[in-house]
Amino acid sequence: MTKKQKKELRELQSTRQLMGISQLTGHGLHTAAGELAFFLVQPDNLSVLSEEGVRSRVVALTNLLRGLEEVRLMALDSRESFQNNKRHYQARLEQEELPAIRELLRCDCGHLDEIQSATASAREFALVFRLDKGGEDAAGLLPRLEKRIRDQGFRVRPAESQDMMRLLAVYYAQDTVTEFFDDIDGERWAEHG
Repeated sequence: MTKKQKKELRELQSTRQLMGISQLTGHGLHTAAGELAFFLVQPDNLSVLSEEGVRSRVVALTNLLRGLEEVRLMALDSRESFQNNKRHYQARLEQEELPAIRELLRCDCGHLDEIQSATASAREFALVFRLDKGGEDAAGLLPRLEKRIRDQGFRVRPAESQDMMRLLAVYYAQDTVTEFFDDIDGERWAEHG
């Protein structure tokens, strides 16, 4: 196949095909390599735990990851990053000569710092399990996996379809602002009749 033919084929593929996803499921997604189940983990606020409390959380996570086959930990920054904006303001601050404008630039930098601090805990963590193709049905396996995670002291819930689309949007496009994802682009705007 020539480069031109490959490019034309790529242009005809859907976004899911380009990512290697054949289908979103009620708990994850199907890929060519198999089915993946996602569990969203609500993180603990480690800054309020004692040193022993932090150590116990690390041990619990270690035990969980070691004790489960085919599990991966996915961590996403689910908030906007203002680093580029802050660099721009800093560069402008160094160039600006007018005191009033310099003060406004300092205020803008401070505001971005406040937003960043307020959303510092906006991280998302997911445990991703590769489900055995020839093994047990996912409907029976998923509740047991969830119980096993909860037994280690983690607050967790299975990912739903909107969760999966949000995680993919953050992972692939750093889209941290979209609140609802359509199954088909523009689906909610189409007239049904």
